[in-house]
Amino acid sequence: MALLLFLTLWSLTTTTTTQAIPPPPPIQCTAGTTGCTLHNSYGIWGDRKDCFAHQVIYPTTQDQLLSIVANATKHKLKLKVVSKFSHTIPKFACPAIGDSSVLVSTEKYNSNVDVNVDGLTVTADAGVGLRDLINKVEEAGLSLAAAPYWEGVSVGGLISGGAHGSSWWGKGGAVHDHAVEIDMVVPAIETQGFAKILHLDATNQLFNAAKLSLGTLGIICKVTLSLEKGFKRSITLNFTDDGGVEDAFITHAKAHQFGDITWYPSRHMAVYRHDDQVPLTTKGDGTNDFLGFQSNLIAVSKSTRATEKALEKAKNVNGKCAMASSFIGYKKLTANGLKNNLIFTGYPVIGRQGKMQTSGSCLYSPSSDIATACAWDPRIKGLFFYETTAIFPAERFRDFIRDVKELRDLNPDNFCGVDIYNGLLIRFIKASTAYLGQPVDSVVVDFNYYRADSAMTPRLNQDVMEEVEQMAFLKYGARPHWAKNRKIAFWKVDKKYKKFSNFVAAKMKMDPQNLFSSEWSDELLFGSKEESYDGCALEGECVCSEHRHCSPTNGYFCGYGHVYKEARVCRYSESSQS
Repeated sequence: MALLLFLTLWSLTTTTTTQAIPPPPPIQCTAGTTGCTLHNSYGIWGDRKDCFAHQVIYPTTQDQLLSIVANATKHKLKLKVVSKFSHTIPKFACPAIGDSSVLVSTEKYNSNVDVNVDGLTVTADAGVGLRDLINKVEEAGLSLAAAPYWEGVSVGGLISGGAHGSSWWGKGGAVHDHAVEIDMVVPAIETQGFAKILHLDATNQLFNAAKLSLGTLGIICKVTLSLEKGFKRSITLNFTDDGGVEDAFITHAKAHQFGDITWYPSRHMAVYRHDDQVPLTTKGDGTNDFLGFQSNLIAVSKSTRATEKALEKAKNVNGKCAMASSFIGYKKLTANGLKNNLIFTGYPVIGRQGKMQTSGSCLYSPSSDIATACAWDPRIKGLFFYETTAIFPAERFRDFIRDVKELRDLNPDNFCGVDIYNGLLIRFIKASTAYLGQPVDSVVVDFNYYRADSAMTPRLNQDVMEEVEQMAFLKYGARPHWAKNRKIAFWKVDKKYKKFSNFVAAKMKMDPQNLFSSEWSDELLFGSKEESYDGCALEGECVCSEHRHCSPTNGYFCGYGHVYKEARVCRYSESSQS
């Protein structure tokens, strides 16, 4: 009944125009209290612990940025920077613990977007939103070649976190590899006024650190990105059997400029996105309005969450598979949000690059009604999930897929939980010169899955997702997406980048007092002691080595992986409940 209600309500969202509540601001300050709290867009961090800032500043000019850094340098204050969107899972933006921490928001530092038509570049303030940037570029008859699929990010955030689309062509799918200049405010000596602006480009080795800085080097004030003459894209989604996907991915990436693959293991299905550049003269005015990023009726989001919670509690795998089948069928029917004009009428869907390369319509509706919202808005108690993103050298990805298939074939229904969301999304990033970018042409795999309301509540088929996660990061040495993942993805991450020491050296030069570091960023970058407390494996804070790291009282015990034998996972045992 709940599933039927969900499908009925969901279908209404595609035919009814409503207004949505925009996402909440990430910084919350309560009157009469000292300091403020920083959240990410999901309303909760990986460890479920809040971030606090003693002081929050909203600069609007470059001179104000200089003044902020100068004051912090002079008085040895800790600084962190966050955007209007705060769309990150790890705590790189969290200020240092203590009363000397200052949080700088770039929300209001967003006035300037300068398009150089002849030079094929655009220069923007760090706080400019991606959608505003794209619209200015398209108005000038040009196109930005790379963007993440979610547009709720700022220009500075794009550079800092390694945001990407999908492409092995040209400069590749990572946005930071399209940066040609970066201006950054960093600490300086007293005779320089305690702060200075570094104007960095490819002639300066510090540029390779600044291109993907994780907010640990200074404050990005301006970014210049390369552009192309305006073009359109033609997209066709091919829903087919997943046979041979482990061999087809390279051919697909080479054949289609912006191609990706969505793999639904439980359904034995792969969706190949044939996505290519076409001339502006090509007929078509399509839009990419991805279903997951549209405004959803709040009742739908809450119903979906309630249904999934009930299925989890009942350990009802069949119910999850029914949800997965229904959702995938709906995605196929609606081209997953692609629209030829106002609706989807058939392939190919052709439209301007600016309307096809990224999406996030739930961000922009006015707040005059509270009927709809982004499905994960923390205020509505809707979708709540983990997001794991692993980045593989291309030559190792084939074996990873084979391992996942072997695990899947033991019981395909165990993967229905991940297929309720977006399955395994496979994208492509080209080798980068950024010290913390990908050193070789790489394959990115994203997957989302249910997260419980309580940190101590285990998940249905938890062991399966943990085994896949450990296959990726431990067996195959995959690198984490810097703005996503649970803590275990960052274990020994410094060993996975040959030029990590170059990044550290650049940091020592640009921020010698470590003003832009915190306990959180240091822990992710340089590692920390392994957690060992009751239930630590449930949220990816540790890999279990004792039963208490799981949830013995709920029948979840630490065991070995089925395919990756070295994996240690929390597995449910019915016998323990007798």
